[in-house]
Order: sequence, then C-alpha cells, then structure tokens
Amino acid sequence: MFYFRLVNTLYAHTFRFFFASRFKTFGKRTSLVFPAGIEGAKNISIGNDVYIARHSYLAAMALTNHPDCTLEIGDGSKIGRFNHIFATQRVVLGKNTLTANGVYISDNLHEYRDVQHAILNQPIRQNGVVQIGEGSWLGHNACVLGASIGKHCVIGANSVVIHDIPDYSVAVGSPAKIIRRYDSTTKTWRNTRANGDFE
Repeated sequence: MFYFRLVNTLYAHTFRFFFASRFKTFGKRTSLVFPAGIEGAKNISIGNDVYIARHSYLAAMALTNHPDCTLEIGDGSKIGRFNHIFATQRVVLGKNTLTANGVYISDNLHEYRDVQHAILNQPIRQNGVVQIGEGSWLGHNACVLGASIGKHCVIGANSVVIHDIPDYSVAVGSPAKIIRRYDSTTKTWRNTRANGDFE
C-alpha cells in the first residue's frame, strides 16, 4: 500500500510540473494521478486540494459550438477512479464534491434520432448544464446526464440522474428518484414520495 501511495504522489508531482500550466487553473496541493485522458485542458479549472484518482478522464471540448465551454472542479473535491467527466458547454462540481469509482458526468449526449445514419456518425447534442452543489456525494457508477444536483446530496450507486435534484436530498434508481430529504423545520432527514414531497 505504501508503495502505491508513493508512486501516486511522485506521479502527481511530475504531472503538475509538466502539465499544470496547460489548464485554465490548477490549484495548490491538487493531485491528478495517471489520468485515462485529458482533452481541452485550457477549458478545465481545478481548485485547491483536489484529488483525482487513477484512470479518470476529463474533457471540456466545444463540440456543440459553445465558445465558453468549461469544466470546473471545486476546492477540496475527491474524484474516484475511472470517472468520466465531459463538458461541451458547462459542468461544475462544487467544493468538497465526492465521487466513488466509475462515475459518469456529462452535459451532452449522442444524437440518435436520424435512423438513416449510425449513431456514431450523428452529431453531439447539447444537453442541460450540469451543476453539482458543494458537499455532495455520488455513489459507485452513478451517472449524471444534463441535470443539476443540489448541495449536500447523496446519489445512490448505479443511479442515473436526468432531472434536477434539490439541496439536501437522497436520490436512487434509474431514473433517480428522491427518497429522503432534510426537513429544516424538524431538523431531521425524512422519507419522501418520488416527487420529493414528505410522506
């Protein structure tokens, strides 16, 4: 275990030395370890004290012709292994966001509606802007597709988020549905109906 931590640390320092200047911003004490790929680094802002684990892929490419295409990862965030985060317009992860392994976050999708052409030959379609609130946690293999998540939310493992999730919510399933929210009146977490209303 010590050996792998040492290798990761050495790699992160080397990566910073050679590649940090290519990013829009690359924060202090931030570590990016053995990425699977980086595309559009000039459009990617990574805050301070961020850790991005092995084999994650980051991209911010204006494939839908948005000149202000940006991917932002807030201070203190921890990104798990094999994450895939792709912005064609705007994807923002707030401060202290935590993701497990295998998380997919995207503000775009492949067009598919032209049945005369293979999907791979159809253009990229812009989906909704993705904003993940500070302090939220996305579980193993969760997907966020053109939707926003509030602050201090929990997204269950294997969930697919296609609709906005409000602050202080727990959402699970495919598509993700809210099952619990924080009630500021009683100062407790309460079960909810699928629409988010308290039971």
